Amino acid sequence: MTSTNAAAPAPAPSNAARVLRLVHEEGPITRAEITRRTGLNRSTTLALVGELVDRGLLHEDLPAAGAPGTGVGRPSPVVRAASDVVAASVTIEVDAVSVALVGLDGAVRSRLVEPQQRPPTPAEAVETVAALLDRVRPTSTSRPGALRLVGIGVAVPGTVRVEDGTVQDAPHLGWTDAPLAGPLAERTGLPVRAANDANLGAWAERLAGSGRGVDDLVYLNGGASGIGGGVITAGRPLSGADGYAGELGHTFVAANGIRCHCGAVGCLETEASRDALATAAGTAPDDLVALAVALAEGRPAVERVVDRQVTALATALRNAIHTVNPSVVVLGGFLGVLLEHVGDRILDDVRAQSMTGTADRLRIVPAALGADVLVRGAAEVAFGALLRDPDRIAAAVPATAAPATPSTTNHPSGREDAAEEARTA
Repeated sequence: MTSTNAAAPAPAPSNAARVLRLVHEEGPITRAEITRRTGLNRSTTLALVGELVDRGLLHEDLPAAGAPGTGVGRPSPVVRAASDVVAASVTIEVDAVSVALVGLDGAVRSRLVEPQQRPPTPAEAVETVAALLDRVRPTSTSRPGALRLVGIGVAVPGTVRVEDGTVQDAPHLGWTDAPLAGPLAERTGLPVRAANDANLGAWAERLAGSGRGVDDLVYLNGGASGIGGGVITAGRPLSGADGYAGELGHTFVAANGIRCHCGAVGCLETEASRDALATAAGTAPDDLVALAVALAEGRPAVERVVDRQVTALATALRNAIHTVNPSVVVLGGFLGVLLEHVGDRILDDVRAQSMTGTADRLRIVPAALGADVLVRGAAEVAFGALLRDPDRIAAAVPATAAPATPSTTNHPSGREDAAEEARTA
């Protein structure tokens, strides 16, 4: 029997969407390779690429003479994602709000940051984003109106309800049940998607960073808003029933630990804290270069803090490994600095307390995208609707245009669309 309340399966992506996503995620790529990777025939690939070129989503040119694969015979054209189709990537932190324009080719076109003297309220964040977007649009190109802005993606340090972009809880910002995507869509006239920052960071590292091409990955980032986590499993982001999966910063690691703001005792983000490590090292919390230099001095008082944090981190990773069995763990922010300082100690500790075989092939690596990780991640969530349906490019707004009156398509999509961040091919 089939329940009438069961959610209908998401429609299969069109072949045009498959090609667009492949070029966006893997490109530049030859047309011949697109044919091989998609299983389409050559004439179909030719027609689809031509269609997407006509829409301005892809560009095609012949490879340079002497380039790999240009031997005997006619070389296959190289297909690239458009750089003038852009998403607005928004990052909201306790001490800053930033907006960047990111091309469909992954290039960061421009970026503005507005420091905050205190955590912004949701309404203040919306106004700050709108003001920054107005400033970044005219300076993004020397040819006014050339950029096409397809939407806004927002990275938030908290739990975000996927179906409507409401921030359920962002304790470091002081937000609870705060609508964000809807008000920002109304204010800007653009489609808006909001998601947890670490989940977006995990996907960005999987696409373009240390986890590139890895189908089973755990990502942990330590920053101003504590420790956030994201999980990729079988090539797809782990979302959960409401979009709250991956909160590894609140993994239990110490029975006699510090009480966390969430109400529990011994959470990872209280036992492995950026501020505690920076205080011991005598550096500014946000100066990771200075932190690395201070750790290299090997002072005993600092090393005692390092030891406690490594123990807490290894315990949290053991829990994650036993739950989702990743092949790679990516550590960002101050956790990446900690990893570089202690080398294989974290991996050795994880293996020492893991079930036989579960960590044999595990790698623990530092994040590669640095300051761009959330910029890329938030852009991906903004590009999601276009990658599922290239016809949406018709509704794209010129990047220098005044905000349009939002229609129903400007509001966040439902949970089925929200959960489909990964490849749908």
